[in-house]
Amino acid sequence: MKTDVLIIGAGPAGVSAALYARRGGLDVTIVTKGIETGGLSQAEKIENYYGFPEPISGRELLRRGAEGARRLGVHFVTGELLGLSFNDTFDGFRGELAAAAVEAPAVVLAAGAARRTLPVPGLKEFEGKGVSYCAICDAFFYRGKTVAVVGAGDYALHEAQILLPHAKHVLLLTNGEMPPEVPAGVEVRTEKLLAVEGEDRVSRVVLAGGQQVALQGLFLAIGTAGSSELARKIGAMLDGANVKVDAAQATNVPGLFAAGDCTGGLLQVAKAVHEGAVAGLSVLRYMREKRKAAH
Repeated sequence: MKTDVLIIGAGPAGVSAALYARRGGLDVTIVTKGIETGGLSQAEKIENYYGFPEPISGRELLRRGAEGARRLGVHFVTGELLGLSFNDTFDGFRGELAAAAVEAPAVVLAAGAARRTLPVPGLKEFEGKGVSYCAICDAFFYRGKTVAVVGAGDYALHEAQILLPHAKHVLLLTNGEMPPEVPAGVEVRTEKLLAVEGEDRVSRVVLAGGQQVALQGLFLAIGTAGSSELARKIGAMLDGANVKVDAAQATNVPGLFAAGDCTGGLLQVAKAVHEGAVAGLSVLRYMREKRKAAH
């Protein structure tokens, strides 16, 4: 499907961006795994947000936000976004879901904060030295080598699929889980990952039971792809684990914006709503200028 603006995430930042972009006349699509899957949905009482004299639960606040966006005509697509790339057929982006794709000239990343990792010795120490968070970014560097993907969900399977044409051998380290379907050519190891080892670079992992597996690359894809992972795939700059934006919530990639917890700073609803509003208005200006240039 095609839309003017693809917004990834249905929290306060994503929905606020959608409201402003939609009221400006744009066709807006939000992709979300569900409005009740984020951290805000776990908040029992919110008492410090403007306009609510009585406490409100995070889940109810999310529900009201999505309801207001739907009333204005914002489209919601329920599913996990597996990847974000440039579209080859027109000047824009392509968001990949398991069974579909969404194409848009502009994207707002609002899928929450930092990437997930594991408390495994060696993971942090070997970041950039064999440990990666982006298969599409780094697969080329592992041509003819043995690599592993850590994870068991659709995101991990997607990363493994990207690595298959490049690597000599691809393993999926599931940490005890069993994925429903595995791409042909991927070896599944269900033992727990205990350590990542090497000298200057990753050379092996240690699994439960003490077995060592030699490899040269380890890709983390635990859970779902957050804003940082998606930004990295498209070449957007990061500041640590946060997406780097300017005052207009724009990244260094034209047409790509970010708002909310993924940009760091104060992790509060008020900040997310503010940044979402700025991003929505910035997208509106970007699309108007883009259309004006086309004519």
